[in-house]
Amino acid sequence: MKFLRNMAAALTAGLVAISAVSSVPARAAGDLLVAPTRVILDGKRGTQVILNNVGAEETTYRISLEIKRMGEDGRLEEVDPAAATEAEKAALSLVRYAPRRVTLPPNQPQSIRVGLNPADSLPDGEYRVHMLFRAIPKTNAVTDDGAGTELKIQLIPLYGITIPIIVRKGNLTATAALANARLGRDEDGPVLELDATRKGERSVYGEFRVMKPGQAEPLVVQKGISIYPEIEKRKVDLPLSEEEAASIRGGEVIIAYHDTPENGGGLIAELRTVVR
Repeated sequence: MKFLRNMAAALTAGLVAISAVSSVPARAAGDLLVAPTRVILDGKRGTQVILNNVGAEETTYRISLEIKRMGEDGRLEEVDPAAATEAEKAALSLVRYAPRRVTLPPNQPQSIRVGLNPADSLPDGEYRVHMLFRAIPKTNAVTDDGAGTELKIQLIPLYGITIPIIVRKGNLTATAALANARLGRDEDGPVLELDATRKGERSVYGEFRVMKPGQAEPLVVQKGISIYPEIEKRKVDLPLSEEEAASIRGGEVIIAYHDTPENGGGLIAELRTVVR
């Protein structure tokens, strides 16, 4: 209970403070905070995910599992279970969790226990599902216009958060490489685009750092970028300010892909190139 109270204090301190503490990552949608944002299980023991309602009203959340696949643009698309591969179906049956529905008063945390069913019959590999946390809207009375001829229905948006639950069986390895860095632009402004490739039996995950030779501090740091096993190549977009784009245009930069600090921060892949 003391752990949950401490976690609640950390979560309610706000996302900015949380993101600076690598041991307590969190994600928010609507009035729900979830920590951690990524779970890796190796079959030896389970773990827990902490939910916290930072809203002003008591809210009920439903927890479920779904299958998502990554495309070469890095987007995750939900997969109908009927169209799932054998490995994806195995992942759904492999992960167990409880409870599956929780009601949280404001600023009160709740742990979701996550574990594994026996996997002896499964081949070595990486299995992944995505855990969905979705608020259940309160039922409001349906009213009419006074004359009893028209119904008025209130539409309530549903907020959801998904986090990957990754199960690794066996001694799995992976490597990555970076290529074709170029300046581009999206609806929010300039971006540094590049192609990231992956080989091996598992995903890679970490942060990108963009540096100029001879400078100790990176110009850009983008965290939480993964390449999942269903793809071998994905496009990565690193948002830039106009000033950052101008500073690297036509000059040499070092683009490094590092493991997360909690996993040692080792270098996954690096590219030295001139950006046009």
